[in-house]
Formats: sequence, structure tokens, C-alpha cells
Amino acid sequence: MRTFYKSIVISCILAILIIAAPASAEQGKFYRTFFQSGDIPSIDQALVGDQIGIQLVDELTVGLLRQNEVSGAIENGMAESFEVSADGRVYTFKIRQGVPWVRYNAETDAVEEALDCDGKVRIVTAADFAYGAERTLRPETASDYAYVAYAIEGAEAFNMPEEDKEPDFAAVGVKVIDDFTIEYTFVEPGVFNQNIISMWMLHAMPRWVIEGDACTEGVAERWTESETYQGYGPFTLKEWIHDSHLTILANPFWPGTEEIPAPTIAGVIVHIMDSSAGLSEYEAGNMDTAGITAADYDRIMTDPVLSAEVVDLKGDVGTEFLIFNPNLPPTDDVRVRKALAYAIDRDAVVATLKAGMTAKAFIHPGVTGAPVSDDPDFGASFDTGKARELIAGYCAEKGITPADITVTVAYNTSESRKMYMELLQYMWSDSLGINVELKNSEWKVYKVEREEGTSNVYRSTWVQDYMDANNFTRDVFLCGASYQAVTDWPSVGCVERDDPLFREYEEVVLTAARELDPEKRVELYTRSDEILINEAAIVTPTYYYGGPFLRKPNIKAPESLTGYERWEKWTIE
Repeated sequence: MRTFYKSIVISCILAILIIAAPASAEQGKFYRTFFQSGDIPSIDQALVGDQIGIQLVDELTVGLLRQNEVSGAIENGMAESFEVSADGRVYTFKIRQGVPWVRYNAETDAVEEALDCDGKVRIVTAADFAYGAERTLRPETASDYAYVAYAIEGAEAFNMPEEDKEPDFAAVGVKVIDDFTIEYTFVEPGVFNQNIISMWMLHAMPRWVIEGDACTEGVAERWTESETYQGYGPFTLKEWIHDSHLTILANPFWPGTEEIPAPTIAGVIVHIMDSSAGLSEYEAGNMDTAGITAADYDRIMTDPVLSAEVVDLKGDVGTEFLIFNPNLPPTDDVRVRKALAYAIDRDAVVATLKAGMTAKAFIHPGVTGAPVSDDPDFGASFDTGKARELIAGYCAEKGITPADITVTVAYNTSESRKMYMELLQYMWSDSLGINVELKNSEWKVYKVEREEGTSNVYRSTWVQDYMDANNFTRDVFLCGASYQAVTDWPSVGCVERDDPLFREYEEVVLTAARELDPEKRVELYTRSDEILINEAAIVTPTYYYGGPFLRKPNIKAPESLTGYERWEKWTIE
């Protein structure tokens, strides 16, 4: 998923400013953070697909199940309990009762319970969760993550109806049994079905705000603006000034559970600024966290005050990678794609950026089913000899020289990514003798541009949505999946699907999804990465996330390894 990764990674991504705190939490103790890739694209559960959006949605609303940020285990969220049928396909959830929808009232500067047309408190019900699933799956919503819910019976047919056929949500395997009981029927049993239920796009949503009711005017997509927003999580939205900052407050009506306690901090402010400004604000005492860029690394590590505030991020379950455009010359030739992959010195990338761990496979080693191989040729490797040989063969066939080749590399703006891209530019031009052009844009623009297919290489990232290899394969590269519109593999829009390598990849991944034997799943996912990286060369992984960042010592937080934080568990001394 995503560009915003963990506290810091949320770090090179987050920093903060102080504002007045409500009476419901410790006075004045706001976590101050920043996002450095332009305005936050969305906080709509049906529309988010990047890490900052998911982070916020998971604090503003809660799924029936929820991922623990330390272990990755799936725990109860809004569900008090659930049962699974003997065939592993039907999940029946009992929903926690008495949790109200809330809103921030700017006139009283307080979080209030939302009221219905009879003046009664609106309580989160099974119907709200069913509506959330329906809205995500409606074709007109155009949700980027609707395809993940295809695991639910009837979901794909509803989301992609046959021509001239009206989609009917009654045929989807989401059934309201009573106000606080809901049932989900899956296409097949799967070790990750619970994980899918925990995901943000299946959270409850407020139909009355979006579509309106007898006493509320529906505001459609504007429902996530601070004037109209309603949520029910441990925090709620106070203010969103686009391109400036977003503030969330502790929700005093969140009941607090063992898994999701009531927050002790007043809230969080996410400002929009670049990493240099964020670091300067941190050093001035106005931020609580900041990333450490390579340019500042030595200075910070030798500073007696700053070095004591360095926290070592052991590693998020996420992969930094490059996508090679298979439809635009010269990367339409697999030899060029392989040459570019071989010419990357990943150890040098990690050493230069001071972040992460060298990646060999795309599937992160921390997830269930991750590849295991003793073959030295498996996955990504550094070999300039092979790279030059492949380029020489390509040039001989085309009657050109390496100097005639130009590769365009696109990335989303940040200072650390600029250094990363310039390093790749040097490696490719120096070892292969080709021309490399760089172009960058802010995140919201980049998300659109990368689907237009006008560059040869796209800087990309994927952070787990759940801790299974299915989330690094089926959910990323198959037709309809998150990155298929960027890779255009096997074809633009998946119109043509006769590429034998794609067909094998698809078969292997779908077989692995159904397989219950852990060893067989590892074998299958090893083969899927071999096809993706070594044979089709559609992507190449560069590193797994991690590395040092700065955080004020008065911030006490569990060490998240999933790429996401649970701010309600944090304290500020």
C-alpha cells in the first residue's frame, strides 16, 4: 500500500504542533507530526489506499476486527465475539453495543454524540457496517480497494456487474441478522478471511451524512470535511485545512476496551511540510518526531542531545520497490528491465539512505507464506556484468548504442526520495552508459500520473494490510488489484490476459490462497516471486523499511512493526 510508513516512516512522514486540548484528555498533550507528500488525499474509508489515509481512518473508525500493531495479530475491534462455520466460509459477528457516532461541534469546541431525527443518540449498528461494505463495492464509488472484498461471496459481481444488469447488494454475502449481529459469507475458506474483515474499507459508514435522511441533508463525498464528519473510533476529526494541517481529538465517548483503550493524549495534529522543515521544527521543540535524512545523519548521530533522542525502527512489514513499464520503450523489452534490476547495488542504497534492509524478494519475509530459497539466483541481485550483457544484446538487435537509450524515472516528491532516485540515476548511467531522466510530483498528482504510463520506471511502496503473502501478491498484482493499473501487466486494463508468465503467476497465487499447508504455501509464493522478479521482471524490490528516526523522549509508544500506529495506546509525559 502506500507511501506513509510508520511512526517515522510515518517519520519521514510525520511531525507536529501544539493546540489547546479538550477536557476529555490530558490538557495540552497533543502528538505533533507531519506528512511530507502534499495534502492528505482522503479519510473516506471507501476511498483511502495510502498509508496516511489508512492510519487516520483506523483511528477515526474501528473495524469489527483490528490488527495489533506490535504482533500483527487480529483482535476484536467493534466485535465482542464471532463464530466461524464448520466449512470456514461464514463468519457471524456480535457487535459491541452502545458505541455512539460522534461529531465535533466548533461552536462549543467539544466532541458530541450524533443525534437521529428523534433526538436520540445514533449508535453504531450492523446496518452501518453493511452500508460500509455496500458503498465500497458500489461501482460508482470507484474504490481502489473494492477488489480485496471480492473474497466475499457476490462482491465481485456487484462491483463489476454485467452490462445492462442492475447490481443487487442482496446477492452479496453480507447480511444483517439484527441490530448488533452481522454475517459475512466468503467465496472459500481462507487463512486471511479475518484479516479482510479487519480492513478499513469494510468499516461502518454514516449513510445519513452521505446520502441524507428525514432530518439530514446528504453531502455525498464532502462528508469527510470537518464541518460534517461523523465517526466512532478512539479519535474524531476536529479540523482539516487542506494543504495545511489536519487535527483529530480524543473521543470521550469511545468506551475503551482491552484491545483499544480510551486515549490518554488530547489528540494528534498532522501538518503538511517537507522533511527539512520538519526537522528544523523538531530541533526548535515544535515537533515530536522527525525522520533522519542521509544529509543530516552524521550531524545528528554526533550531537550529544539529538543522538540521545534517536529511536531505531527495527523494521516495518513493507517493501520499497520499482515498477518497470512493460509497454513503453525501452522497458517494453524484458532484457532492459532485467538489466536495470541487475545494475542496482541495493546494499549501497540502504547504506546511503540510512534506512531499512536490503530486499531480495518482493514478499516481505515477516509475513506468513513468505518465500524461502537457497538459490543464489532467486530474487533481486546485483550483477553489473549481466546487466551490461543484456543491454549489449538489446543494442545489437536494435542497431544502437547504450548512449541512444533514455529511461525516464518518476517518483513522488521528498528530499530523501530525490537522493534515492539520483543514486539510481548514477548507478544506471555509470554502469550501463544509458541516459536517465528524473521527474517528480506531489503524492496526490503522482498517484494519477503513474497510471498514465508515460514513464519507464515508477518508485513504489507496499506496506502490509495484513500479515499474509496473499496481501503481497493477489492484492497487489492480479487484475483489478492495487498496482495492476500501474504495472499494466499483462496488459492495460487486463483486457488481454494471454501472457504465459502472468497466467502462471495468477494460477500460482490463487492456488496459494486456497492452500492450507504452510510448507506448500511457501513453495508457491517462492515461485510467484521468481516469476514476478526474475522472469517477467515487472518489478524489482530494493529494500525493506526500517532505520533510525527522532522522537522526543517524553513520547511513550509501543514499538509498531506493522507500519501503523495505535495512538490511543500512547502517552505523553
